[in-house]
Amino acid sequence: MLRLIKYLFYLAVLGGIALVGYAYIGPFLGADFSAPQEDVKQTVVLPLDTDGAAESTGGE
Repeated sequence: MLRLIKYLFYLAVLGGIALVGYAYIGPFLGADFSAPQEDVKQTVVLPLDTDGAAESTGGE
């Protein structure tokens, strides 16, 4: 049982090394890891408080 756990540990370590290696070498192989960028525009309408309601709500 201990031998199986040892082999699984070695396999996990090798998998981690392979994953880190792919992260470094992947762009040279044609993999694109960059996030897609796009502009997001959303209009925001701010209410104009002209009657002094902010004083009645306890705003400081």
